[in-house]
Amino acid sequence: MVMKKHNLVLLGFILLKFILQYSLIDQSYELHRDEYLYIDQGNHLAWGYLSVPPLTSWTSVIIILLGKSVFWVKFFPALYGALTLVVVWKTVEFLKGNLFALVLASVCVLFSAILRINTLYQPNSFDILSWVFIYYTLIRYLEAYQKKWIIIAGISFGIAFLNKYNIAFLALGMFPAILLTSHRRIFLKKEFYVAASLALAIISPNLYWQNTNDFPVIHHLHELADTQLVNVDRFDFLKSQLVFFMGSLFVIFSGLFAILRFPSFKTYRLFFLSFIFTIAIFLLLRAKDYYAIGIYPIYIAFGAVYLQHIIHAKWRKILQPTLIAIPLLFSIPMFNIAFPNRSPQYIEDNNELYRNVGLLRWEDGIDHAIPQDFADMLGWKELARKVDSITSKLENKEQTLILCDNYGEAGAINFYSQSNLKAVSFNADYINWFDLKKKYINLIRIKELDESEDELEETLPYFESGFLVDSISNRYAREYRTNIYLFKNATVDIGKRIKKEIDESRF
Repeated sequence: MVMKKHNLVLLGFILLKFILQYSLIDQSYELHRDEYLYIDQGNHLAWGYLSVPPLTSWTSVIIILLGKSVFWVKFFPALYGALTLVVVWKTVEFLKGNLFALVLASVCVLFSAILRINTLYQPNSFDILSWVFIYYTLIRYLEAYQKKWIIIAGISFGIAFLNKYNIAFLALGMFPAILLTSHRRIFLKKEFYVAASLALAIISPNLYWQNTNDFPVIHHLHELADTQLVNVDRFDFLKSQLVFFMGSLFVIFSGLFAILRFPSFKTYRLFFLSFIFTIAIFLLLRAKDYYAIGIYPIYIAFGAVYLQHIIHAKWRKILQPTLIAIPLLFSIPMFNIAFPNRSPQYIEDNNELYRNVGLLRWEDGIDHAIPQDFADMLGWKELARKVDSITSKLENKEQTLILCDNYGEAGAINFYSQSNLKAVSFNADYINWFDLKKKYINLIRIKELDESEDELEETLPYFESGFLVDSISNRYAREYRTNIYLFKNATVDIGKRIKKEIDESRF
């Protein structure tokens, strides 16, 4: 009867999770620029891509088969978030947590930065789920050294690696933690090497793909380090960790303390060391702050169970509801500004709160009308509609190349367009998706405003005619005033010129 009650409560949290994920995005917004790229990868299956492994593309195939609607695009990150909640719930149950501990842990996970991440179709949602599940399998294994749990951990690690390379940091943090505790005997057990072999077998197709493509992940990491990670402030990284789980900090710190001092958790002391080592590695490498989010849910589980035990019986009726309410109260500011749940016009008219916390400051260092992440969710339908309008009037439209400046433009056109033409770019994975067998006569060029001044002068010599047709008019969009050019009747072999540019663009 108790188990049935618990399952009903869990089901309630899962339903609430899905409701929140779908209700926290205002209808004014479209998909995020990154989402268009990941969906398009489903049309170009491979064992790897320039910046990510292949698993996301497999999910994209399912989304495409289901009709490629926004509902299904948003369903999968919400599903991964719900499963993260389920794994934390099962961890609390395994640690002998009662209903209070289960509810407290669920509230802490639900009302955290994970809620924001689960609004976007990116590898991050499955990455967080992977961290939590692998930690869970290790907890189960350490309890009684049952072979199946380390095997499941190895398989899970391999699948997680095919989703996002970030999971390697879990192994890097856990390895020295195991060595420094009595659990080092794991390395003498046959099942550990069976698990490692299974993980290697799962990731080997991606490693082979990396090798045959000159390891683009290394190029990507170097580029990331030179252009973005070099600007990461380590103090800001630590501040972000506090913000991500602001309302749950008392539970996380309770979990870390309990792992060290609570007798029931003696078996899991290596998780304290793992936490220290993993955070230290992230800091050393100047990692982006959200890379570490997957660490915390498992410590919430430990903390919730520990708090269950230390609250005196006579204070439970007061303290337990109070502790559950804290994450809810801290989430209120997050709901007000962290989600695209207000129209761009509303944000512009009520921008003081957004401005005070720096959300209006874009990469260019200038304050804009709305946050950059929200601006990345606007203007895409307009772009696709205007490109379709141009292609519908062309006589030789099947011989038209649509060349964009960035992956967001190309992905959005391919997502929304009603024509059979596919947009490409020299940016991101699109550089590998040019159809060089075609003979191109016309060119539709999508050019960002800050690079548009010389487009006619630069491209017109290769065509009989060319002119500016239109531009993006949504002033809230990051693509605002992006220009759309049409060049007709090429006087040179466009395919050869494209191939030359591709060769020069490759690393």
